[in-house]
Amino acid sequence: MARPDRRAIPVAPSLTLSDDPAGLPARGHDARMLRTCALAVALGGAASVVARLLTGLIALTTNLAFFGRFSLSNASPADHALGAWVVLVPVVGALLVGVMARYGASAIRGHGIPEAMERVLFHESRVPARIMFLKPLSAALSIGTGGPFGAEGPIIATGGALGSVVGQFLSSTADERKVLLAAGAAGGMAATFGSPISAVLLAVELLLFEYRPRSLVPVALAAASATAGRMIALGASPAFAMPDIAPPTPSALLFYAALGLPMGVASVGVTRLVYWIEDAFERLHLHWMWWPALGAIVVGLVGIVSPRTLGVGYTNIEALLGGALVTRAMFALALFKLVSWSVALGSGTSGGTLAPLFTIGAALGGGIAALVSAAWPSLGIDPRVAALVGMAAMFAGASRALLASIVFAFETTRQPLGLLPLLSGCTLAFLVSSLLMQGSIMTEKLLRRGSKVVTDYSVDHLAQERVVDHASRDLVTVSSQWSLAEVRAWLASGAAGSSHQGFPVVDERSRLVGVITRRDVLETHEPADALVRSIVVRPPIVAFDDMSLRDAADRMVRAGVGRLPVVARASPNQLVGMLTRSDLLEAHGRRLDSAEELAPPRKLSIRRAATGASG
Repeated sequence: MARPDRRAIPVAPSLTLSDDPAGLPARGHDARMLRTCALAVALGGAASVVARLLTGLIALTTNLAFFGRFSLSNASPADHALGAWVVLVPVVGALLVGVMARYGASAIRGHGIPEAMERVLFHESRVPARIMFLKPLSAALSIGTGGPFGAEGPIIATGGALGSVVGQFLSSTADERKVLLAAGAAGGMAATFGSPISAVLLAVELLLFEYRPRSLVPVALAAASATAGRMIALGASPAFAMPDIAPPTPSALLFYAALGLPMGVASVGVTRLVYWIEDAFERLHLHWMWWPALGAIVVGLVGIVSPRTLGVGYTNIEALLGGALVTRAMFALALFKLVSWSVALGSGTSGGTLAPLFTIGAALGGGIAALVSAAWPSLGIDPRVAALVGMAAMFAGASRALLASIVFAFETTRQPLGLLPLLSGCTLAFLVSSLLMQGSIMTEKLLRRGSKVVTDYSVDHLAQERVVDHASRDLVTVSSQWSLAEVRAWLASGAAGSSHQGFPVVDERSRLVGVITRRDVLETHEPADALVRSIVVRPPIVAFDDMSLRDAADRMVRAGVGRLPVVARASPNQLVGMLTRSDLLEAHGRRLDSAEELAPPRKLSIRRAATGASG
């Protein structure tokens, strides 16, 4: 039998697929992208309203619980006159939260961001609609009755739930729902602190798990819209007022950078403490509905000793950044806030983590700086700057949101001279945390459930490689005029190329008809004298030579095939190769080699250039 023809085969242009790897026209993508952007802007505005409503509800609850008055003005629980009876206030609030979680939605437990991450990763970004109402209400009860949490976590969770519900109400893909969820969450954070850039970065680092225009643009628009709403309602002042700082000296810069080391260790300790306490509650022979009340007893007792630990505590952050607390008071605040918050959060109540971590970090950083400055005043250390670095470094180490932490500290204080200390201190804290702990305070819960959370971002290697560089050029084709008996005999002959698993089929005019596999030939029920053309069940699905391997792999998945004929874009009728799944795996192998194989060191030599001059 004659060997199958290996010549380059013209292709019928009408049988090739669209060049769009998504299978949709670009105009359709643009229209959906614009719709998502418009929805994101609306979500940002809605998030600013949600933020105002929740903060107002917290203020109302605080005034009713601690002062017995009906008022929406901001009030600190630390100014109460209840004496020892103050212990009962957090317990009552925690009991109500436990009932809401038991009979409403257990998802309101916790601080919100890990739950949003879980919805993004494992539930196609679908959040139950009732979370939009139960989460802010439970948070208002918890925080308003003295819970040592920040309002930002519940606002972020509520904004994310709102975005998800909008995506579910409308016809949308899972990716679009993810973007809307992240847009709502970013809007919530931006509306709380007036920090649009760090809100976008937090969404990228903790929710989106990607960095692409189709997701970045809507989230940025939502953050901008929410910040504009905050400015209209509250003005343009920074969230945390801080006196202007002087340019740091070189010795002070070294200290602020080194401060990241203990803050990184502390962030790991804080994270492990929270989950150790959570494990302790899990071992109780008591329904979890009652756990928040047990945690609230500790909150109330600590509140008697240190009233500053009750409630949101944004004023504590301002006092630390303004240098209003002495050394002993800073260490006491860090300790008591840590005990109160970790027990309350570990008990499964509703509240945020950002403000408590900022408070603990600022108090610890400022306290360390005050001690060192008292011992070596010549270093020029400013405890206020150290508090700023400690605040951001604690959150960077605990959450692993490095860029969001740095930019957040800048946006909320408007201190440009603090950027360099922030960059160095937060980066070292992030490094230490990464070395000492696998997960973060945001991902540990998911890791314990056996869910792997990948937060590393890198360019897809297959998207950088061209099909033409990896496709096999050794073409073996089968004529559509051959009978099945002839093809089977050729496959059994062991001739060159007959061991392949797939073959392009060409007609009498050398045009591509389709692709058949060895299984198609051997398992078909067609009679032996039937022509090969009879088992070609669909038109050929091809890849262009200049396509990326990622687009080609996507095309294989959508078509349910394991190989693609490769055609030249410059000459669309020209078959230039075959691309198989093995070629894709081989390309991945090269990526692994480039990341793992060590090249031998090269000797560098410097030779004197010849100038023609002597001496």
